[in-house]
Amino acid sequence: MLETKRNIKIYLPKGYEEEDGKNYPLAIVFDSEYLFDTYVGNSILFAAKDKAPKQIVVGISMDKTRKKDTYFNTKNGSLTGSNIAFYQFVRDEVLFYMESNYRTSPFISLIGEGTSANLISHYLKESVPFINSYICINPTFSDFIGQQLQSYNLKKFLKEDNTFYLYTNNSSSFSVKKQTKIGELQAGLSSLKLKNFNIINDTITTKSSVSAISEAIPRALNEIFEIYSAISKEEFDKNIKDLPPFDAISYLENKYLEIEFLFGSNLGIRERDIYAVEKIIIEKENGDQLREFGKMILKLFPSSPLGDYYIGRYYESGKQPEKALKYYKIGYGKMDPSDPNSDAFYENILRLSK
Repeated sequence: MLETKRNIKIYLPKGYEEEDGKNYPLAIVFDSEYLFDTYVGNSILFAAKDKAPKQIVVGISMDKTRKKDTYFNTKNGSLTGSNIAFYQFVRDEVLFYMESNYRTSPFISLIGEGTSANLISHYLKESVPFINSYICINPTFSDFIGQQLQSYNLKKFLKEDNTFYLYTNNSSSFSVKKQTKIGELQAGLSSLKLKNFNIINDTITTKSSVSAISEAIPRALNEIFEIYSAISKEEFDKNIKDLPPFDAISYLENKYLEIEFLFGSNLGIRERDIYAVEKIIIEKENGDQLREFGKMILKLFPSSPLGDYYIGRYYESGKQPEKALKYYKIGYGKMDPSDPNSDAFYENILRLSK
């Protein structure tokens, strides 16, 4: 393939050795001599703030081989023989090595800048998609990028039971010609309406293309891992607030099932997300979905007393105090006596024991 050795860097997140059963999304970073540390730093920050899962990051150094690896044929936009060799090296060797030797989840990202970003776009042509997010920073696309993307038949992504992202950024620091090219491409991408293929068109206002790199990475991560984050006001207003109770429950359940599938992160369920949809469940349809809400919470988060609480509340509202008392007692038994909410929870038991 490449017939030469390449240096790679591997970052394993804190806790990797201790968490034997946990898998992690994999990020493959081109141009690692200047992108690797920036990407790793952002991945640590986003994980610490619960905005993204912890990631395994592998960086490929290209400081002496960038031209050979990524400089495409300017006459027709096609990859050169050495470009193809590097493309296959990443696909068949780096990816295989990482998946064989480390606990990776199914979610894979490619990150590159300039001509490396252009090379990343070529992975979209794979007949069976295996990359989830294509992060193209300050891209130096060929003049034929529009036709190339059309030839890749992006509708094929709809056949996949998975989620995909394509990030590109424009910048005021680029030449007028480059801004125009990227702007036209982003306009064309905006017309794509593929429910599981998310187009992220970004524009960064800055005088420096270097600062655009440092801004693009967290902006891309913020969008790509949006589903991982707790429910924001924007997500609630856009996707949840007008749902009937059953659909709100399904939305919350599917959110956490997708988090576990894509990112290998069994979070259980965040209590703040339970409270985000609680009002819908209680106030709509006379609270008839409270039992289903409780069941869903018990399935995803069996150690939480909240599932038992909502089932108990369902039975209490239906004038079945004995069943309600049973679930309140089960829920209370899961609580730590030092929990500041334990006394309030115990009030439910006292009320029905009279």
